[in-house]
Amino acid sequence: QVQLVESGGGSVQAGGSLRLSCVASGRTISSYAMGWFRQAPGKEREFVCSITHDSVITTYADSVRGRFTVSRDNAKNTVYLQMNSLKPEDTASYYCAASSYTFATNQMSRYDYWGRGTQVTVSS
Repeated sequence: QVQLVESGGGSVQAGGSLRLSCVASGRTISSYAMGWFRQAPGKEREFVCSITHDSVITTYADSVRGRFTVSRDNAKNTVYLQMNSLKPEDTASYYCAASSYTFATNQMSRYDYWGRGTQVTVSS
């Protein structure tokens, strides 16, 4: 079992930045692909980005490409999401997830473990 805990959310004005962290426990995530998803009130959960276990390949949703950066530190069992140039439409709860697939990307069904989320609110 892998437990995932997100942190770093908060309230920020448009144009600002936040850095989310996802700390894993229970098992090393060094062999897992990791993903970030988000869900706004009244909307379905959507893919934000993913990173392979070795950090070689990262994938981003069109809506965040160029503004968000995913990274990981396997020695710390932690995944990060650096969010820059935030927009009000980025407001959502952000979830990290772990997948045993090499390329999990945007397919939620491929993720085995999920965190409980951290709230990000961007005001205009």
